[in-house]
Amino acid sequence: MPRVKRSTKRSDRRKKILKRASGYFLTKSKLYQAAQEAVERGLMFAYTGRKQKKRQYRALWIVRINAACHANNISYSTFINGLKLAGNALDRKILADIAANDAAGFTSLVATAKAAREAAKAARENAAA
Repeated sequence: MPRVKRSTKRSDRRKKILKRASGYFLTKSKLYQAAQEAVERGLMFAYTGRKQKKRQYRALWIVRINAACHANNISYSTFINGLKLAGNALDRKILADIAANDAAGFTSLVATAKAAREAAKAARENAAA
């Protein structure tokens, strides 16, 4: 077997890990093995954090929509159901933005949702009769 010294590849890999670990506490930023473990752990947290960020934003949008709904005397679930019955395709991000920045527009959406629910209720009663 020929002898392999791994000069540049090995040092480049180590340099990359230590650069990612700069700013970590004590040996985690200076010693390769500790730095490698810390960087791998940090990358796992970063991956899960990207998933959690989406969940947290959706929860924030729902809270904002719910607050605007209660200001218009309707519950969140009733509002969303009414929008779906009306065929409105706005997502929660846009609805939250409208709720925060355009109170009149949100009030008109609430009126649309209420009208759609009333129409659906009347259709069910007619079908039952």
